[in-house]
Amino acid sequence: MNWKSYYLRLPGHMERKRFTLALLLLPFAYNCGEQGPNTQGPVAAPYPTVEVARRNVEDVVNYPASIEGKVNSEVRAKVSGYIQEVLVDEGEWVQQGQRLFKLETQSLSEEAGAARARMQAAQVEVDKLAPLVAQGIISPVQMETAKANLAQAKSTYQSLMASIGYANIRSPIDGVVGTIRYRKGTLVSAQDTQPLTTISSIAEVYAYFSMNEKDFIGFIRENAPENLGQMAGSLPPVALLLADGSPFPHPGTIETISGSVDPQSGTVRFRATFPNPEGLLRNGSSGTIRLIKNLDGVLVVPTLSTFEQQGKTFVYLVEDDTLRAKSIEIVTETNGLTVLQGLQEGNEILAMGVGKVRPGAKIIPQPASIDSIVQSFDQVFQ
Repeated sequence: MNWKSYYLRLPGHMERKRFTLALLLLPFAYNCGEQGPNTQGPVAAPYPTVEVARRNVEDVVNYPASIEGKVNSEVRAKVSGYIQEVLVDEGEWVQQGQRLFKLETQSLSEEAGAARARMQAAQVEVDKLAPLVAQGIISPVQMETAKANLAQAKSTYQSLMASIGYANIRSPIDGVVGTIRYRKGTLVSAQDTQPLTTISSIAEVYAYFSMNEKDFIGFIRENAPENLGQMAGSLPPVALLLADGSPFPHPGTIETISGSVDPQSGTVRFRATFPNPEGLLRNGSSGTIRLIKNLDGVLVVPTLSTFEQQGKTFVYLVEDDTLRAKSIEIVTETNGLTVLQGLQEGNEILAMGVGKVRPGAKIIPQPASIDSIVQSFDQVFQ
C-alpha cells in the first residue's frame, strides 16, 4: 500500500487521524516487508583453551640483598700529622701489617731527639751519684730523685718513638682497600670522624636480606626443626644473583635470623654467608637472594589466563562453549604459571584473550597445552 497516497486523499480532520494511524503502523509494515534487517546473534570466535593440571613446580622468591665483607676494619690515624705518602690504591689487596699511609714526623723526630738527650743526661746523673751514695757522701734520697728523673725521661722518649711508629699506618687485616678519603698533604688526627679508609676481608662475605612477617611465618612453618634456636644452621642452601642478573657460582648458608620484627618496616632480617674465592663480591655490593621451594602436585594454569576484578582474581571456565567467570585463590606465581586453589584438575578454561570477552560469551574452543601458552607469553617479552 502507498501510505502517502492514502493520506493525501483524506479530507479535513480525518486527514490528521489517518496520518497518525499511518505512522503507528509504519514500523509493523516495515518489519513485515521483504527488506527486514538480519536477526542473527553474534558469531562465536575461536579462542585457545587449556585444562587445569597438576604439576610439581619450583616456587622462587627473590629478596634484595646488601653485601658486606665478613670483616671490615676502619683504618684511622692514632697521631696528628700531615699525610706524607699514600702507599696503596683503592681496590688493592693488602696483607696484615702492610704500610698504607705515612705521616710527616719531623716535629716528632725533633721532640724525640730532645727527649733522648734528656734521657742520656739523666742516666749520666744516676751513674755519677751511684758511687757517692755507696761511700755515704750523699743522701740516698738524691739518688732516688735522679732515678725518678731518668724514668720520666725514658717514658717521654719511648712515647715519642711510639708516635713516630704510629705515623706509619699499617693494615690491621688481610683484605681489600676501600675508598681512600684523604690524600697527600691532608692533616689527619685520631679525632677525625671519617676513617682514612676501610680494609675489607672478602674471602667470605655476608649477604643481608629482609623478609616480611607473612613470608617469615610461612618460612618458619616450612623449615623449623624441633628446636627453633637451631633453625638457622639447618636451613637448605640459598642462591644469589649478582647485580647484573647472573647467578653467583657458590651457594650460601643462612647463619643468623633476627630475633625480632622491625617495628618500622615489619620485616625480619636474615644473614647468609657466601664463599668468595674469585672476589666477585665486594663490600657494599648488591644482589638478590633466591629462596627455592618445591611444590608437589599443585594445580596450575598459565598466569596469562587469569584476570583481576574488584580485588579478586578470576579465570573463565568453558562450559558448553560458554564462558563463566570463576574466582580463584592464588597460592603463588612462578615462571609464568599460577599455582591456585578453587578449581579442579581437568577444568577447561580460556587460555588467552581474557580482556576481549565477557561472561556468557560463546567461543569455539581451540585446545592448547599449558606450556605453549606460557612460552608464547615469554616470546612476546623477549
